[in-house]
Amino acid sequence: MATLLYRLGRTAFRRRWLVTLLWAVLLGAVGLGAAKAPAASDDGTSFLPGIEAQKAFDLIGERFPGSDANGANARIVFVAPDGEKVTAAGNRAAIEALVTQAADAPEVAGAVNPFTAGAVSKDGSTAYATVNYQAKARDLTDADKAALEKAVDTARAAGLTVEVGGNALAEQPAAGGSSEAIGIVLAAVVLLITFGSLAAAGLPLLTAVVGIGISMAAIMALGSVFGLSMTTGTLATMLGLAVGIDYALFVVSRYREERANGHAPREATGLAVGTAGSAVVFAGLTVVIALAGLTVVGVPMLTKMGLCAAGAVVVAVLIALTLVPALLGMWPDAVLSRRTRKGGPAAQPTGNGGSRWARFVLRRPVAVLVVCVAGLGALALPAAQLEMGMPGAESKPVSSTERRAYDALADGFGAGFNGPLTIVADVKGAPDPKGAVTAIAEEIRATRGIVSVSPARFNPAGDAALFSAVPATGPNDERTKDLVQSIRAERADLERDTGATFEVTGSTALDIDVAQALQDALVPYLAVIVVLALILLLVVFRSVLVPVKAAFGFLLSVLAALGAVVAVFQWGWGAELLGVEQAGPIMSLMPIFLVGIVFGLAMDYEVFLVARMREAYVHGDRAPQAVVTGFRHSARVVVAAAVIMIAVFSGFVGADESMIKTIGFGLAVAVLFDAFIVRMALVPAVLALLGDKAWWLPRRLDRLLPRVDVEGAGLAASPGPGAAPAGDEPVPRETARI
Repeated sequence: MATLLYRLGRTAFRRRWLVTLLWAVLLGAVGLGAAKAPAASDDGTSFLPGIEAQKAFDLIGERFPGSDANGANARIVFVAPDGEKVTAAGNRAAIEALVTQAADAPEVAGAVNPFTAGAVSKDGSTAYATVNYQAKARDLTDADKAALEKAVDTARAAGLTVEVGGNALAEQPAAGGSSEAIGIVLAAVVLLITFGSLAAAGLPLLTAVVGIGISMAAIMALGSVFGLSMTTGTLATMLGLAVGIDYALFVVSRYREERANGHAPREATGLAVGTAGSAVVFAGLTVVIALAGLTVVGVPMLTKMGLCAAGAVVVAVLIALTLVPALLGMWPDAVLSRRTRKGGPAAQPTGNGGSRWARFVLRRPVAVLVVCVAGLGALALPAAQLEMGMPGAESKPVSSTERRAYDALADGFGAGFNGPLTIVADVKGAPDPKGAVTAIAEEIRATRGIVSVSPARFNPAGDAALFSAVPATGPNDERTKDLVQSIRAERADLERDTGATFEVTGSTALDIDVAQALQDALVPYLAVIVVLALILLLVVFRSVLVPVKAAFGFLLSVLAALGAVVAVFQWGWGAELLGVEQAGPIMSLMPIFLVGIVFGLAMDYEVFLVARMREAYVHGDRAPQAVVTGFRHSARVVVAAAVIMIAVFSGFVGADESMIKTIGFGLAVAVLFDAFIVRMALVPAVLALLGDKAWWLPRRLDRLLPRVDVEGAGLAASPGPGAAPAGDEPVPRETARI
């Protein structure tokens, strides 16, 4: 592998204009495709196949033709002024005028008058009207929204407090806004401090932006075919930008090192791609495997997120291996330090901050190990109380009309009114369909925790009925989850007595089912990821104990990150500092997604750091000295890469979308824990205690395992500086084993 990449780097250096042109053409082509592609069509009809709420949703679509549950909706909440009631003549007239005006809009399928539907609170202070649209929320035009907003403004002018829930007027989730730009600026500052050169700092940023441009344009171009959402693109941006900067950073850093050692520009490029590039390939592979592995969870949305982010990582790897060396060929001296450009001494320093830190850990490994494990273990404790759900309008800022509508409904009708349960009864085989539905509705009404049950509505064929049940507790309350399970537990007896069956669905039941399914999948997925880490690192480092140590460190960092997420977003510790409006259950998708991404990133740092240690050990250093050598060469770059990732991920904490905010925070703290505690402290402490045993591998296993020269040891005997003319393609004398 190292020899192949060595040749690739030299070729990209020599054919720099062609390589750059090809990437420019690719960027232009996918950009044109994105501009001409139709809007993405996300059917959204099958979030998680197989769960009861989803099957009930599908049954409704089958038995009640023409009822498009995917159409946009608006729940308009009216609150009378203090001391008045919505039923007063003036208030009632204003509400009915709004309903009539809203119903006349072109895309509106229907608007329900609260006075005819009984949608008035017992004290008469609050009422709500429901407006259903034929089109989906994303397809509503500005004119459609303006018509509804005009009607709402008219009712407000009459003195009513009017708020709009639902998705008709909801804004599309934004990524991080200005916070993303702040993350990029911080990354630029870190690169400038690390390299001391504007060109060296700017090159990784430039290539990362090119990679993100290609990835996002491809997602937009293919969005209409695969139903890719805005959230999908945001996560691909998040990861693609972070790893794009890091991978280019490692190649540029190694290039500067080889130039300082006296190699000519083209030879230094080849060696940089052959060594650091090998680590980039393997590190990128681990991220891709972790993200692509999300497909086994069985959630279509999670699959799309994982595959799109994996595609962005692949683009970042290819750019690091081709475009970065091509740009180095255009400005071979610009990325060098000022001293090197002026012909200063090429000798590498015998010690730096990384080597001094490594020696500090080597002198007291037990104390460092105990502090690391105890600290991360304490941070991981809240993860045991993890509660998963899907945050709704209650998590939005109080400045939004959706949040105010949610609060007004809860005040007027009770907390459970924001999450009614939808019951679909299948009476196809029942001898008395109406009697069966009545019996089911009565049994559910009698269930403790149910406030009210609506009249049943039959489909035209008469073989199915729909009604809703309002819980006493809110959508994310644990008691609501228990209530849903209690209702479903009554099904067997009712089916035996009536010959009919029923299923519970609606947004609340769907969220409960999804959270339970993903919680059940979390531990198996975590086990698969850990086993995969053991196998991959066993092949790379040809050691039994190094992979075990890496997997243990990964578990510590990911559990500590989950604990921090629970403490902030579920318990509310310091939530106001991050703009979290209301603490509550953690988004169901977040833990599994965090595990997959952190696995890939943790293996990145493991490869870049430990590969240099193994390289030194193979070339004769004693085990403790190999640790010091690895830190001397890699610690500064790994720290810079981690700080850059933290800066980029932290930028997404400023997003308005709760899901993106949670993932951004989780990834930022996970990188913080993994890079600075696990890789920088726990790893050298464990290696110091293990000594030469760290690199032990049974002989039989040594013969069976394939050899991948990730650290580029096969290039150690390559020709020295100036040994080959510029037009030659020298091959290292020691062939890299693949």
